Parts: sequence; structure tokens; C-alpha cells
Amino acid sequence: MGNGQRPDMSCARVKQYQSANIDAAERHNERQNTNYDNLNVIPERTPLNVHFRASPASYMDTLRAMEKDGTLSTRGLRKDATLFDEIIIDVNTMYFERNGGYEYAKRFYAEATHFLEKKFGAEYVLSAVMHADEINKAATDELGKEVYHYHLHAVVVPIVDKEVLWSKRCKDPALRGTVREVIRQVSHSKKWASDVPLFDEHGQPVLRSNGKTRYRPSYSVLQDELVEHMQEHGFTGFQRGELGSTRENLSSLQYQIEKDKERLAAIQERVAAEQVRYEPAHEVYKTVSEIETMGQRTLTGKIAVSKADYRELTALAKEGITSRAEIGKLNESVAFYKEHYYSSNDSLRRLQQRYGELKEKCQLFLQAMEYFPQLVTAFISKASELFAAKEAQEQKAHEERVAALKQQLRRNRGGDDLER
Repeated sequence: MGNGQRPDMSCARVKQYQSANIDAAERHNERQNTNYDNLNVIPERTPLNVHFRASPASYMDTLRAMEKDGTLSTRGLRKDATLFDEIIIDVNTMYFERNGGYEYAKRFYAEATHFLEKKFGAEYVLSAVMHADEINKAATDELGKEVYHYHLHAVVVPIVDKEVLWSKRCKDPALRGTVREVIRQVSHSKKWASDVPLFDEHGQPVLRSNGKTRYRPSYSVLQDELVEHMQEHGFTGFQRGELGSTRENLSSLQYQIEKDKERLAAIQERVAAEQVRYEPAHEVYKTVSEIETMGQRTLTGKIAVSKADYRELTALAKEGITSRAEIGKLNESVAFYKEHYYSSNDSLRRLQQRYGELKEKCQLFLQAMEYFPQLVTAFISKASELFAAKEAQEQKAHEERVAALKQQLRRNRGGDDLER
């Protein structure tokens, strides 16, 4: 890293899913949808996605099978309890581009998967897939070639060891209150309970209003552990995301708006630079055009020029003997800078239009996120559940229609056989 280049940063985000909405995450991760809200997904590249761990069935069916064979327990959980955690591990695009692209990303995320297996237990990492089919438009524009953003989606079941005690009704008084068995219980809250104290800038522990120690958010600890693990295994040159950063809580739409702002600013700088370089070349172009239009054709087909034009042409001809090569280069520069100037202006107008549309659509949402973040988060979670339920209902209705159609076709075919 150098020459004013921004540092490469890692990010590990955690999303919670219940039985009602895990299907939507699965369809996205496993690329089972036919259409995606993310316009950067290039379906032709989906075969390049890499599964480091693959669920033998649907996420939900796999969990139920594990519960049936005693690998885990969901006993006592509410219907809306968190059963799955999706961990999205990400480093900015240019980190991979500078280190070998696709092949380097595969090695990087294979090791990241090993980290998750170590932290959560290999059997509880149901799926870990590297997406290699999402194009990074800003990097593509900057480098003049297709550049893709590599990141990992991993779905894990949060498991804790739970001690089950003998009850007071046990016939043996000596056993009452002692440990009867230890089960592997699904529990998001207990799995992510932090025991790492939080310190202020002076190294002093931060206390709550009741005087008890405040602990660091467990998601922040996860990022520290990830970076430490990856660096121990030879993957260096990047930093963890900033402490206290809310990047992982930004919606994908907000994130896209921010990236478009950055691209817009970069293109404005490029347009300004091209304008400065274009103006002198444009003056040369005007001079050449003026020379080409000098004189008038006579009835005999010859060209007649005025004395003033003749003197100017003679002087220019003498000068041109020694500067033809330079004029050729300048003509090439004219074409080059005109092309880049108009191309940059077109890109700028498109991005300005897109940014304006996105900003208008999201104005109320962004204001709500600023003043009522908890309410908006709860609303998004509920909306996701409703969308998932609606989509599941539509899928079921579609399957029923297909089944009815097949049954009708079989009946019709049977009638034809009887007539024959």
C-alpha cells in the first residue's frame, strides 16, 4: 500500500435468521433465485462460486435432521427464536485484485472457513460459499477491465453446551440439582454473549450505570479473531474494520448510494483533469480545421486563395516541414482527449441521474435510520419475514398449479388411450 492508497479493510457481519426467513437467505447464498435485487450479480459467472462447505439438504431440513439424530437440540425455544447465524466475511475488492484475484480469493476464504469451523464447530457450519459472480462497477471503470468482488457467506448454527439438572422430583435425593446430562443447545444469545471487558482510551475498564463492567460487542471480538487467524496463516496486508464502525449495519441500498457518491466524485475529478488537457489540444484542432477551409474552388477546378492566406499558408508550410510529426501527435491527442472527455461526461450524467433517483427514493428511509435506528431495524426484520412468507406462499401455489396441470395431462392421456 502506498501513494495515498486507502488501506485494505476486512469486515465480518452477522445476520440472524429464524425458521420463517432462512429460505430467503438460502436462495441468495446458493444462487437458487432467477432474479436478484443486486444488479451486480452476473449469472454467467455463478458456476465460479466456490463451496467450501455445502449443506446436504436445505438449511432447515439439515438442522431438523441434526436434531433428530441428537447432534443438537432446540427444546424450549420460541417459534421465532434465532436458529441460524449468517456470517459474511469481506475484504475490499482491490486487496484481492492486487494479490492474484480469483485464485488468491479461493485460498483466502478457504482459510476463513477453517476459522469458522474452529470457532463454531465444523459440523455446525452448514454452508460456506464464496461468491465470485458480483461485479464491482467502480473498480471495473477504474481499471478498464471486469473486476469482481469476492466475499464469503457462511451459515452456522449457534450451539452452546447446556447442563440439564436432575429435578426436585428425582427419587434419589443425592442426585437432585446435580447435572443429569449436557446437551448441545441452539442459542444465539448465549453463543454471542461477550466476556471481553471494554476499556477506554486510558486503559481503564468502562462501567455501566450500575457499576458493573461493560463488555465489548461479540461481533467486534469476532473481527479481531478473524484478522489474527488470517495473519497467522500468511494472509497479511489488510486491517480489521474500524472499531465502532456501523458499516456492517448499513443496508445494501445505503451502501450502494455511498459507493455511487465515491464513483461520482472520482469521475468529476477525471472530467476536470481531462478538460484541462483537452483545451490546448482543441485549439490545435481548430487551427487545422481553419487551414483546411482556406481558399475557394474556381470554374477550372483550381483553388484560389487571397494574398493574406497565401502568405499564411507559405509560412505554415515551412514550419510544417520541421513539425509534421508534432502535428500528427497533436491530432492523435485531439481524438484521444475528445473521446475520454465525452465518455467521462456521459458517465457523470448517468451517475448523477442514478444518484438523484436513489437519494429521492431513500430520503425517508435514511432519515428514519438516523433518528430511529432500532425501529427501522425491527421494521426491516419484520418486512423480510413477510416477504419470505409471501414468496413461500407463491412458490407453493405455483407448485400446486404445476401438479394440477400434470394430473390433468395424465387424465387426458388416459382418455386418449381408451378411445384407441
